[in-house]
Amino acid sequence: MINVHHFTFNGFQENTYVLFDETKECIIIDPGCYSNEEQQDLAYFIQQNELKPVRLINTHCHIDHVLGNAYVASKYNIGLEMHAMDLPTLHATPEYGHLYGFHIEPSPEPTVLLQEGDHITFGNSQLEVLFTPGHSAGHITLVSQEERFIIAGDVLFYGSIGRTDLPGGDYNTLISSIKNKLLPLGDDFKVYSGHGPSTSVGFERENNPFLV
Repeated sequence: MINVHHFTFNGFQENTYVLFDETKECIIIDPGCYSNEEQQDLAYFIQQNELKPVRLINTHCHIDHVLGNAYVASKYNIGLEMHAMDLPTLHATPEYGHLYGFHIEPSPEPTVLLQEGDHITFGNSQLEVLFTPGHSAGHITLVSQEERFIIAGDVLFYGSIGRTDLPGGDYNTLISSIKNKLLPLGDDFKVYSGHGPSTSVGFERENNPFLV
């Protein structure tokens, strides 16, 4: 069984996820930890639960989701995995970080470029990669078919959707990603979003003003 634990980090209130199973292997998704205290919170959780980080994944590379990339990659000696189309966004973060008051240590370059249909394995568990652009050019969503949940990044939120006014964003592309990739998964799928509370595919299908 996959355990999903989240932290809310940095001034953007971004959700960082740690997923692990009974083997204690874990993956870290979208590390937004910026301050020393946030970094220590993440490290303490991993240490206290005797977890072994084996993968570092970005659903996309907007600044709030990559602030902890360098820290996590260095501390746990793991490579970054992401979609190639978000490389320009990743490379731009140190240049515009100061506009938001962040001094950003450059993220490591990815060691794995993920594509739709790839499988993220850890311990006895696996997630499937869906390509879901629209919020950013190279956004991906991670799906557990067996346990019926998704790590949705900034594609779909409780009662809302991701912004499309940032570089790489496109409203029609985002709506297409949601309707053609996420809604067909099934109403019972739980949605862990990059900001705010979790939700479900069924709730958003019926109530999200952008989808009804």
